[in-house]
Amino acid sequence: MGILSSAMAITRYRVEGKLEGAATETVRRGLKKCAITEIDNEAEDKAAGWTSFESPYFPNFDGASFLFGSLFIFSLRMDRKSLSAKLLKKRISIETADRLAKTRKRFLSKDEKTALKEKVMKDLLVRVPSTPSVYDIVWNYENGSLLFFTTLRAANEQLETLFKQSFNMGLIRI
Repeated sequence: MGILSSAMAITRYRVEGKLEGAATETVRRGLKKCAITEIDNEAEDKAAGWTSFESPYFPNFDGASFLFGSLFIFSLRMDRKSLSAKLLKKRISIETADRLAKTRKRFLSKDEKTALKEKVMKDLLVRVPSTPSVYDIVWNYENGSLLFFTTLRAANEQLETLFKQSFNMGLIRI
């Protein structure tokens, strides 16, 4: 749910501290520093970062695309890949059978099973597309308030962590 949806959940924050230097340029640098990275075709299972409000799947912070009057408006995007337990079990069984046939063993050691599972997970994660979740943010820098358009705990924790990394400022949940 975001700013433009008919129903929304909002978490309010108070921003602690002030930006150093010109606010717009400092925010742009912070957004670019922690922008979302694509994990499709990668073996990672999750990623989180800033993206633009207007085009959340193509983050671009050039110009003043995130500045609307005296408000900074941008989004937090969290991408996650999930593997079905049954699919993982199937692929591990196939790989185990292949490994046993090649080595002519009757069973695999615990370390071999762990390594095989990691290899299968890595191979599958590369092929599985990520599912994005986008959460909008409205930051009124002048009065030190921030609206985050979700109440999900994981998203709020990610916001607080990423905000501190990007802008070296803390958020206090109201």
